[in-house]
Amino acid sequence: MPEPDSLTSPDVLTVAARFNGPPGSGNGGYVAGLLAARAPEGVATVTLRQPPPLDRALKVAAEPGGGVGLYDGELLVAEAGAELPYEVPNGPELFEPIDPVSFELAQESSAAFFGGRAQHPYPTCFVCGTERAEGDGLRLFPGLLPQRPGTTACAWVPDASLTGPDGARVRPEFVWAALDCPGAWTALGADLPVLLLGRFAARVDALPYLGDRCVVMGRLLARVGRKVRTSTTLYDGDGRVAAHAEALWIAPRESA
Repeated sequence: MPEPDSLTSPDVLTVAARFNGPPGSGNGGYVAGLLAARAPEGVATVTLRQPPPLDRALKVAAEPGGGVGLYDGELLVAEAGAELPYEVPNGPELFEPIDPVSFELAQESSAAFFGGRAQHPYPTCFVCGTERAEGDGLRLFPGLLPQRPGTTACAWVPDASLTGPDGARVRPEFVWAALDCPGAWTALGADLPVLLLGRFAARVDALPYLGDRCVVMGRLLARVGRKVRTSTTLYDGDGRVAAHAEALWIAPRESA
């Protein structure tokens, strides 16, 4: 059975063990979504300063600049605000959606993920882990599109464990989570086996419904040294843009 959902209150946030990314720490997109809910409305940008610990009460506090910080004791784990994310020189406009593919093609791309991505850095990741069971992890498997270099696609059908109080629509933090890993997999490979989420900015326009045939797209925007910039777009069951995110990833020094 899945672990209980993360516990939140106005001043405390506890990330349940179910929602890990790398072993022993929270999935960056999921934690960013929880913290963004406390930030000013609009495009929320979350910067992850430390790996978010699991099953430990973390303090949420207002920051002088108007955002919010997430603290493990006195250690700043993450901060969220309403500033716009970075711009990529000669890249697409900020928050420009990625052109979608059909759900059927996204399914084919997800199936190809297993053929070409045997080396998974975090196979128990809540979002893209290949060892997570249905109804436990999101099981998003972003395969590269041969005809579109640097672009991934995957299929996603949200299950009942992801819905809010109405039992019908996906909770926002799971939308943030779904926008996470499909970006990283645009760059991960033999020469770049591990990436860690450093900064994540997202806009959620609509919440998908339980059972929607969703498509998540990822696009590589730039790679400079150990830094990788990506974007992701979530399309709902009606083919509409439900959410979009742009991310900065960092390769650990040992994998540079």
